[in-house]
Formats: sequence, structure tokens, C-alpha cells
Amino acid sequence: MQLIINNTIFTDNSKEAVKGTVFVLSKQNEKFKDDAISNGCEKVIKAIQLKEYFDMSSIKIIGVTGTNGKTTTAGAIYSILLDLGYKVALQGTRGFFINDQRVEEYTLTTPVQLGNFAHIQKAIENDCQFFVMEVSSHAIEQKRIEGLDFELKIHTNITRDHLDYHKTIEEYINVKNSFFNDESKKLINKDDKVVKFNPKNALTYSLENPSTYKVSAYSFKNGTNVMFSKIEEVHSYSSLLMGIFNIYNLTAAIAAVDMVTNKSLDKICKVVENFAGVSGRMETISENPFVIVDFAHTPDGMKEVFESFNHKNIITVFGAGGDRDKEKRPLMGQIAANFAKTIIVTSDNPRFEDPDLIIEDICKGIKNKENLYIEINRKEAIKKGIDLARKDKDSVLLILGKGDEPYQIIYDQKMPLSDKEEVLKYLS
Repeated sequence: MQLIINNTIFTDNSKEAVKGTVFVLSKQNEKFKDDAISNGCEKVIKAIQLKEYFDMSSIKIIGVTGTNGKTTTAGAIYSILLDLGYKVALQGTRGFFINDQRVEEYTLTTPVQLGNFAHIQKAIENDCQFFVMEVSSHAIEQKRIEGLDFELKIHTNITRDHLDYHKTIEEYINVKNSFFNDESKKLINKDDKVVKFNPKNALTYSLENPSTYKVSAYSFKNGTNVMFSKIEEVHSYSSLLMGIFNIYNLTAAIAAVDMVTNKSLDKICKVVENFAGVSGRMETISENPFVIVDFAHTPDGMKEVFESFNHKNIITVFGAGGDRDKEKRPLMGQIAANFAKTIIVTSDNPRFEDPDLIIEDICKGIKNKENLYIEINRKEAIKKGIDLARKDKDSVLLILGKGDEPYQIIYDQKMPLSDKEEVLKYLS
């Protein structure tokens, strides 16, 4: 892609690197350096040097990383800052937003270096004071965030994910933790057992362990109501979002805004209730029958959702992605069996794998198959779940794995399919 800064064209594509342009060298394109030079490009810089050509002094970058909770935490920070009167940009899985307007649709969680700088440039042009971004493990390992100076780095949690790419859980944990090695300002989930970080300039939040922002009490009556303390001061906030994991997400967002602004904590807490959540993340699609769609696609992510509905008869529809970590599949089945009254296993982006074999892998973790249904067609699986939920007033139907993704990936084709739309279509 190309980026123009002060009339100079920067590119990371060697075919576009001609005389008068600057070729930006990264981990992804370093093997094409000679091609760029032979095309006439006279200036080559490393991605980390991009900031030398770009004045970012007017904007503060907030980066959120973790296995689960990135999207909701980043979205909550964005919402709170907007409600407090700031101009803000948000970049992540759901697209690119500036001051409450979606500027670009779905994209990589974290773009390549020039993509990040192009978005930051657009945010600055729109007078944004903050740039909130999700930071994926791929982006950390591939150095896509090189050259960015973060005002604040936030850690949500580290659990099993992306082992098709990182190969081992240890490698994945190390990559995530490497984001917190420096001395920049950090906000860390103290309840995460595997997080490691440089303690300099680090504050913490938690529900269980002693921390800077410590949740002391919560209830789920008429929404979520939370009390927490910062040092010795007690504060509270309310939200319509459900689940213990959302207490973590919202507490992290409140603490983050407290760390980067001079607004009072009480004022920050007051606007939290305006945040309605993120599409496809613990989203209530119907009250009767009670149907929720969520993005949870890891054993830990599923467990967090299930634990939020222990008081209900859980019916769940889920699958597992093809060409991804195979070892998590029986673990997902096992977690579902531990919590759900009824399980419907279906397809979820099979890609180039046989969906029947993926389902087989999941079912290896389900010992009691009495209330297990297998329906390879995701649309039919959703209908089956709704039919069962209609018969049981004490049930909740949890449709997991895809969130607000508007497609199903079969081979390399993206076929239109939205869990939410399928639910609404069938109910109407």
C-alpha cells in the first residue's frame, strides 16, 4: 500500500517503489528490497523509522491485546472517551471508526505498518486526540506495530488460541507477553496466571488478586452493578452487559480512561452505562426465546460465556474453524458438555477441511452423547436450537464462534451467513 506524508510517497510494495518514492522495509517484504532498488527506488527505510517522518505528538495511541476481550475492551474505551467529549478513532476486528462513524469495514485486527500509519494520519486529520487499537499476536510477532509509540498498553488475558500459527502455547504466551517488556505505561489483568510484564509504569486491575483497580463486589440484578476501589477510594458503575468477563472488560476500560485523561473516576463510571456492547459479543438477539450470539471460539472463551448462564438451561450451537488448532476441538466439546443441557455441533468456517471430521474431533470431548445433536448445516443448526429453546422457558440459546461475522468460509470462498440474521429470519 501507499502513504503520502508531506508530499513524499511511502510504499511497502516493491512494484510501486520507483524513483522519488520511499520503500518501507518490514519483516514481510525484506526479501523484495533488491527488486525495489532495481525499480529505481533510491531510498529505503525500516518500518520503525516511519515515525521520524510523521508528527504524532497530537494523538495518544492505546493498544489492547489479549486472547479474549480485545474488541469489547477497545470498544468500551472508545465509547467512554467519546461520551466524555474527546475525538477518538478505533481500529480493530470490526473495522475502522472515527468519531462514531465507521470509515472502513472489517479488516485485519491489526493492519501492516503502513496501514496503521495511514489510519493514524486520517485520525489526526479529523482532530482525534486518541487512537484506540486492537493488537493481535500475529501483529506483535510480525512486527506490524513497529514505529508506534503507545501512550498505554492494555492486557486482557492470555488463553489458548492461534496455535495453528504459533505452534505451541508457550510461544503464543511469550509473543503476547513481549508486548509488555518495555517501560511504557501499562494496564495488566492481575488475575491472569501466565502474564509477565515490566513492572515499571504498570498499573493493574482484578477481581481476585490485590491490584490498583480492585473489584470488591458485583451483582447481576437488572444488569451488572460493580463496586471497585482505586487505592482506598471506592467507586461503582452499572452496565447492561452480562458476564463476569465483561466486568473485567469494563473495569479495564474505566482504568484505561482514568490513566490517559484527567477526568474524575466518578465521571468516567457514569458514562459506562451508555456503552451497549459490541455487535456479536454477548449480543442478545431475542428475549423470548432467549437467544444470544457471541464470538467465543476457544475453550476458555466458551467457559466464560457458559459461566454467565449457570442459572439457565443452556442450549448451545457451535463448531470449530478448519485449518486451525485441532487440539482445542475436543476441549471445546468437553467445556460444552460440562455446562450445556443440550449441545448442537455444526460448521464454523471449515475452510479446506472436511466439516464432518472437524465435528468428529469436537465430539471426542463429549462423553455423554444423550443430548447431543449434529447438524452440519449451520442455518439448520440455529433453527434446531431455536425450536428447542421455544419449548423450554428456563433456557438460553448460546450461538457461539462467529459473533457478527457476515460469512462462512468454505474452501477459500466467503459465503454470506450471519448468525444474527438467521435467528431474526427464523423468528419472524
